Amino acid sequence: MDNTLSSTLIWMVIIGMGLTNFAFRFTPLAILSRMDMPEPIMRWLSFIPISVMGALFAKTILLPSLEYVGEVPLFANPGIWGGIGAMIMFRLTKSFMISSVFGVVVYVLLRFMLGM
Repeated sequence: MDNTLSSTLIWMVIIGMGLTNFAFRFTPLAILSRMDMPEPIMRWLSFIPISVMGALFAKTILLPSLEYVGEVPLFANPGIWGGIGAMIMFRLTKSFMISSVFGVVVYVLLRFMLGM
């Protein structure tokens, strides 16, 4: 029995997962954006972006990749500096896109400069 998947099936699964993800994320956002929320809830919701950003970078900052352990000291880990740069940029701009791109650029430049 052949266990390989056809490329058509793979693309159908990818597209299906994308549509499902979009539907489950967009629908509540579209409904809630039209509602007037009480101030305590709006204040609580305002903490979500920074919480998500912290969660995205926590693993990189707190648990450096095993490829760096023993090769370079912790302070020379490009992931840590990319994460710190992204968090600083997010604090200044409040933009996920700008801060993420900035963090990736810092990470790539440091890897290049350190010859990794």
